[in-house]
Amino acid sequence: MAALDMYAERGQWDKCIETAAKQNFKVLHKYVALYATHLIKEGQSVKVLNLYVQHGVPANPQNFNIYKRMFLDLLSMVGTDSAEAYRMWADLRDVMFILCENMVKSAEANSPAHEEFETMLLIAHYCATRSAAKGVDQLNTIAAKLSISLLRHTQLIPADKAFYEAGLASKDVGWENMAFIFLNRFLDLSDGIDEGNLDALDHTDFQDTDIPFEVPLPEKQHVTEDKREETRDWVLTVSMDQRVEQVLPKDERDTYEASLLAVNTGIRSLPCVITGYPVLRNKIEFKRPGKAANKDDWNKFLMATKTTHSPECQDVLKFISQWCGGLPSAGFSFQ
Repeated sequence: MAALDMYAERGQWDKCIETAAKQNFKVLHKYVALYATHLIKEGQSVKVLNLYVQHGVPANPQNFNIYKRMFLDLLSMVGTDSAEAYRMWADLRDVMFILCENMVKSAEANSPAHEEFETMLLIAHYCATRSAAKGVDQLNTIAAKLSISLLRHTQLIPADKAFYEAGLASKDVGWENMAFIFLNRFLDLSDGIDEGNLDALDHTDFQDTDIPFEVPLPEKQHVTEDKREETRDWVLTVSMDQRVEQVLPKDERDTYEASLLAVNTGIRSLPCVITGYPVLRNKIEFKRPGKAANKDDWNKFLMATKTTHSPECQDVLKFISQWCGGLPSAGFSFQ
């Protein structure tokens, strides 16, 4: 043990971890946690992620803050809503999945911490699936839906970043109403970050949705000044032209189409495992309770995976199979 402490004090972390791995799991994870804490202070959360990919993710309550901090740091990284970021998101998703599976078998099962990590797993899965979809042209609407579904989780995702990504994604697929509302919100949030508070936010556009009003003030701007100016110009042009209605689109529930909660009935739908949108009529159910998909989006994703052989989309399906207790046989009907 003295040798391990000496390596740690000298910053010889590779040697420290390599030697600790020869001891036992408990000793190894004591030093992995020390190294992870050091890396987080250095702003190197990607390395922390790699550490846990390599060595496993024990459900030790004393590690929970490390896992949360790593997750939040990765979530606020800029420029990660791209196809190139797939590996990072998939690793984060897999690490969170292993953690949640370990928690089920521990004293922490169904605790508030467990629920929080399940939410983090869901967010990482959406981000990974979005990166996979961004690598395949015919899945651009699925990528956009995922960015829109992530707005539900702005208690954890920096709000300016989430609204900017959802706005751009909506604009790319021609959903101008949503693009206008989301980018308008982004600009208000961005001004709020400059002012140091979000008191001036107007929530009118988001009444009767499950997009939270109360969100933490992001610590910094997540979008560059020139991109903010570009967005300001676009929002101004659109509002001058009066070419969009400033209302979010509704579905047959008379509710905002991406909201899980129906306004009039209070019925909460399950989120689709491919898009995060509510699963309403044509649904595909999985063996694990609480997991379902919209049939059209599911078939679209399967078809694209089959025709493009995208390794990232194949990996998403492999993960869904693990997470949801197998893929439904009906899922392979391509009629």
